[in-house]
Amino acid sequence: EEKPRYLMGVGTPEDLVENVARGVDMFDCVMPTRNARNGTLFTSFGKVNIKKAEFTTDDAPLDPECGCMVCQTYSRAYLRHLYRAREITYFRLGTIHNLYYYLNLMKEMREAIIEERFEVFREEFYKKREN
Repeated sequence: EEKPRYLMGVGTPEDLVENVARGVDMFDCVMPTRNARNGTLFTSFGKVNIKKAEFTTDDAPLDPECGCMVCQTYSRAYLRHLYRAREITYFRLGTIHNLYYYLNLMKEMREAIIEERFEVFREEFYKKREN
């Protein structure tokens, strides 16, 4: 059938990739916003817990491969500082980044399906997370 397939309540990037592989077209979940509020940010190489001390002086962008305004403007150290200070700005920036990540992930999967290279996309997606 050509009807859209909707799956409610799944949330990790891995869940999205696996369910798209199974033919699911649409999702909704609170994970990108909830995780941002709790200090977990999604990146092309996996999750980042911005609360960790290792980011205190890390001037690198959150995800060098991400095109969102957060990754293009702010460092991991600054995001960690905002989170630790409980600044409302962090919650906005973390949410913007995570939503951008999810929207971009879905866009990349749509493109891979159209170009008939979804399995290659899927392999690359997991390979980045191994390192």
